Amino acid sequence: MNAELRTKIIEVCNSKIAKKGENVGLSFYAFFANKNDNPELLMEAATWWIQIHQLDHFVKAKQIKAMIEAGL
Repeated sequence: MNAELRTKIIEVCNSKIAKKGENVGLSFYAFFANKNDNPELLMEAATWWIQIHQLDHFVKAKQIKAMIEAGL
């Protein structure tokens, strides 16, 4: 996963956790605007989320953040 996407994921996770608490869940769509303005980046996130890690649709933000920080 590229550095730009990793940074964005961590920022979004931090924001969601700060606003809604440690148990907030999110999907990979949380990292993108409501319009598909970067399909390559969206597919990269979807591949990481669905194919590589086989995550459920909603996963706790703290778990995603930990995975990204661990380089998974």
